[in-house]
Amino acid sequence: MINRDLIRVKIVQLTYAYYQNGNRNMDNAEKELLFSLSKAYDLYNFLLALIVAVTKEERYRVDMLSQRAEREGAEKPSQRFAFNQFAVQLEENKMLNVFLEDKKLTWDDDIEFVRKLCNQIEQSQMYKDYMANPETDYETDRELWRRLYKTLIQDNTDLDALLEEKSLYWNDDKEVVDTFVLKTIKRFELKNRSKQELLPEYKDEEDKDFALKLFRSTILNADDYHRYMSETSRNWDFSRLAYMDVVIMQIAIAELLTFPNIPATVTINEYVELAKLYSTSRSGAYINGMLDSIARYLIDTGKMFKQMPEPRQHYQERGDGQPGNDGKAPTRFVHRPRIQAQTNPDTPDAADNSETSESMETGNEEENI
Repeated sequence: MINRDLIRVKIVQLTYAYYQNGNRNMDNAEKELLFSLSKAYDLYNFLLALIVAVTKEERYRVDMLSQRAEREGAEKPSQRFAFNQFAVQLEENKMLNVFLEDKKLTWDDDIEFVRKLCNQIEQSQMYKDYMANPETDYETDRELWRRLYKTLIQDNTDLDALLEEKSLYWNDDKEVVDTFVLKTIKRFELKNRSKQELLPEYKDEEDKDFALKLFRSTILNADDYHRYMSETSRNWDFSRLAYMDVVIMQIAIAELLTFPNIPATVTINEYVELAKLYSTSRSGAYINGMLDSIARYLIDTGKMFKQMPEPRQHYQERGDGQPGNDGKAPTRFVHRPRIQAQTNPDTPDAADNSETSESMETGNEEENI
């Protein structure tokens, strides 16, 4: 589950904290990195357990209403949602139950939030449509929970506040982890019953090694990387650069030089997006230009053996239809940032497309999840 997008985010956070703290101990910093990544996997399982907690609360409500209906001689309520086939399968999942027991993770202490979420679900149109639909099958049950998650759990301010109280790591992790919860829901198959596999913490040891190698290279070679920034910043005011921008570029250079199978353009685009997320409003464009220049410098000086695309030239069209620039130098464009998919309960999950750039990193490498 822990992919390289999440690893990069964690390393940006940990590198910034490393330099801000007075005690710069590499061993402790590496332990903190691995611990913070493990907390993301805890959150993944905890959010899956929320579906189970809602199901149990709904089952309790149905039981109470059924007892009242029996006493009053009224019609008993439908048990359809309380025994949603996907939710029941998740409730019985062996991997999830073993993990929750081992980590002592439970929603029992947050029953008020669970009840509030149940109320929101029952008031939603998708729930009403589901309960009114005479057709019942596993795919319909699973799809309902996928849509409920995207609509009521993925962007839920009460949940965000609750998670932040439980762990300092979880609020930053949730956006990424949500995509993997949605991916897991879509991958469930009835035939697998309780043995349905959840996403593993790491796909393989390679991703764990990626995290440690990238962090070590970032810290241990910092002086060299700062020199490369300084030598390629003639057209930029490097001295006034935001500190977070320096950290992000330092990590990007480490990735450019440490991992020969990751294309330079993939690395640049990844850290441009991180700059937009963690630094100033102008940082994305600045870091885009700087990293483009640094990558070409590293190639020209024989420090990196990767390819960069030819700089694209853009000219304004003259009145006669011929390219021209009215005597001005051509405008140079470098890398475009990736477009983030919008969240819609009826559209394919962002998780399905979130690994596009990662799959480019190693050519024909398998999908990294």
